[in-house]
Amino acid sequence: MLTKGDDFPLHQTPEPVAYSGTDRNFYDRYFFNGYGPDGGDFFAVAFGVYPHLNVADAHFTAIRDGVEYCLHASRELQMERLDLCVGPIAIEVVEPLRRLTVRVAGEGIAAELHFTGRSFPIEEPRFTYRVGPRAYMDYTRLTQNGTYSGWIEIDGKRITLDPATTGTRDRSWGVRPVGTADTQPHGHGVVQSFFWQWTPINLPNRSVFFHLNANRDGSPWNTRAVIAPDGGAPADFFETPSARMEAPLQPGTRWPARGRLTIAAPDGPLTLDFEPLVRFQMRGLGYVSPKWGHGLYHGPLAVEREDLDLAALDPMAPTMENFHVQIVSRVTTSAGEIGIGGFEQLIIGPYEPLGLKEYFDAG
Repeated sequence: MLTKGDDFPLHQTPEPVAYSGTDRNFYDRYFFNGYGPDGGDFFAVAFGVYPHLNVADAHFTAIRDGVEYCLHASRELQMERLDLCVGPIAIEVVEPLRRLTVRVAGEGIAAELHFTGRSFPIEEPRFTYRVGPRAYMDYTRLTQNGTYSGWIEIDGKRITLDPATTGTRDRSWGVRPVGTADTQPHGHGVVQSFFWQWTPINLPNRSVFFHLNANRDGSPWNTRAVIAPDGGAPADFFETPSARMEAPLQPGTRWPARGRLTIAAPDGPLTLDFEPLVRFQMRGLGYVSPKWGHGLYHGPLAVEREDLDLAALDPMAPTMENFHVQIVSRVTTSAGEIGIGGFEQLIIGPYEPLGLKEYFDAG
């Protein structure tokens, strides 16, 4: 089947663009978040396509006065991957790798958000991970910090974004578990665990990025830190696998209480201290959501609003839907800079460095 993408030089195989290899878990996703200079007026967006599942879904969320207002949408993809609209949520690529716009209008939630990158995006190391004999993840991701302009309206109350609003966007594509979960066991004696930290930071004149995927014993299987000056190109970036995060858990949760990141920078160790400001539950964008998980089929078109009282959520709910968080944090560096960024964390299963021996151990 020919689609709009076939008129662009995008092909990676001899087949039309509509066909994405043979792995049913192939996906292609956009992510955005943003926040004011004090961590307030937080918002986030996710948009994914799942070619083998015939699904596209999108999510928008904004936090106001302790409530996370979420808008979920899903539709049948029908093989057309360049229609970047799912019900009330749409993305426009204005200038590739630099400027994008998100528009939202539905269920009492509306927004128009214009993103401009601070530097060229970074390309993270390819994420390839197996659970026993099974390929669990195999994907590539680009990440970019930037500034936002625009507005958000919830139930008739509109705010214009602070001119100092910053945040992060990423694009990832490849293979992750999507759609209905595979119920077949991974193999005898295989106990799945997953540890993830990600800290994109906006400093006054540069961005710092750190991520860590680690095994249950704490040994990393994918990690890197990047320092990117404003306006920089890849040749201007400093990259190193030599970075370490110390982050104890909030009591009774799997959420970080604070953090100290140390990077082996060219002119000596750079330390960055994280002070939590705002907690965002990633389930608002479909991550680890029992109902709105990525790639689940909801019919030709489905749209639903969900309002989450953040103070009332059980951090250790047995569905694990509240494990995955981003903590917007004030960041102070040993170089005297004060900035702001996100501290994302997801821990599933045992993780020995933090004393987590079972699936529902907490800090």
